[in-house]
Amino acid sequence: MSARPHVAVLATGGTIAGASPSATGASYTSGRLSIGALLEAVPELGELAELSGEQITAIGSQDMTGAIWLELARRVADLGGRDEIDGIVITSGTDTIEETAFFLHLVVDTSKPVVLTGAMRPASSLSADGPLNLYNAVAVAADRDARGKGVLVVANDKIHGARSVVKANTTVVDTLQSPGRGLIGTVHFGEPRYFRGPVHGHTLASPFSVDGVEALPRVDIVFAHADMDGKLIEAAVVAGARGIVLAGVGSGNLSSSALEALTAAAAAGVTCVRSTRLPTGFVARNVEINDDEHGFVAAYDLSPQKARVLLLLSLLGAHSGTELQELFQRF
Repeated sequence: MSARPHVAVLATGGTIAGASPSATGASYTSGRLSIGALLEAVPELGELAELSGEQITAIGSQDMTGAIWLELARRVADLGGRDEIDGIVITSGTDTIEETAFFLHLVVDTSKPVVLTGAMRPASSLSADGPLNLYNAVAVAADRDARGKGVLVVANDKIHGARSVVKANTTVVDTLQSPGRGLIGTVHFGEPRYFRGPVHGHTLASPFSVDGVEALPRVDIVFAHADMDGKLIEAAVVAGARGIVLAGVGSGNLSSSALEALTAAAAAGVTCVRSTRLPTGFVARNVEINDDEHGFVAAYDLSPQKARVLLLLSLLGAHSGTELQELFQRF
């Protein structure tokens, strides 16, 4: 038997598998390279681990869906339960990598490393960043010291936690950042170093499960702005949203007319969460807006997109308003 750890690599497409007509052009098509081509392009991966590859889908991550999340969760659960598998890597587009990572962070019931990675330059580009990102991701997934740290995101020599990572820039290779909370660690040419572990609950310490779930509930995000009315909130209710996340101004604020519409939505049984459109900071309960009075939940430091993930998972269970607020504090 091989002394090397066994890492399973699941591919979903993205820029890391993209191809462009010019090595120096910005235009490209996501998801053109297969998992086989990605692995063959980095033969040095064989020095780190025994590898197996599987193509889950081939999309740009702007087309990520709840159905694909469920498929990934089931596949990761299966692989994580196998004695011969030591770690799992998922290649993804960066546009929604933070949401995919957080979803898996909350539903995957394993202590084994689950590592997402991607790229900002397509595989055919001059100085493509994907090969080294993949190499470092496999190194982290193969490392026993990465166990118990939840779902991680590795890119540009950095190890991010799923809860803290955000995409912060449209084009630069250093787009993935962990503002506020900071990095889990770094990885330099396949050598990981860890600074901390996740603070909040995850994976084995998470109550969320998607076993037997065929579809996720609809949760919409409404972006607050100057001169805002309540029509988009009302439209979300009409569209069948079971939850609404407000990407509020400042500390989760919104105009008086929008507040009236959000209050009506909450009274009608739609779970409403106040987050902020700002990149950092907390939206605390009953600050400026009386959440108790209006029936809202405060997102604390979760971004709107991550608050949406937590909310849709919370809606799979029967939770009271108090229990929902506790979930946002715990996760």
